[in-house]
Amino acid sequence: MGVSSCGKSSIGAAVAKRLGAKFIDGDDLHPKANILKMKSGNALNDEDRAPWLERINDAAFSIEMKSEEGVLVCSALKRRYRDQIRQGNEKVTFIHLHGEFELVKQRMQERADHFMPVELLKSQFETLEMPDSDEQDVVQISIDGSFDDVVERCVTAIQAER
Repeated sequence: MGVSSCGKSSIGAAVAKRLGAKFIDGDDLHPKANILKMKSGNALNDEDRAPWLERINDAAFSIEMKSEEGVLVCSALKRRYRDQIRQGNEKVTFIHLHGEFELVKQRMQERADHFMPVELLKSQFETLEMPDSDEQDVVQISIDGSFDDVVERCVTAIQAER
């Protein structure tokens, strides 16, 4: 989980590969209307996110019901979004990839062909509700450092949670 451009997709795919787990990019689960709204420079609201979060929850449920291991990446910026993903899913652990605004902005500007424009990054940071200490299933991982270092931190954290 984390704001746009914190590395969820690239790091998530690398972590899944290292663990031999299924990888699902939550961006692929957005309804068409959400993608078009973000591409036009408009931030999503809670109503927009509702069907997307249901798809995320369903994907996590499917992985769990098949006794598979998976890495499913999505922003999960608010506590209630994380709670919706948790609902009916016993084995969800969130890896919160986080970094300073300027670092994430720099990485976002280096990306090509993504529907989320740089202008919406500020709204992502404003929407983010940092996980509280009572969210025992959230592990904090800093994105400061090399790609390989961040992947290693994630793998180590996941293995410690098993």
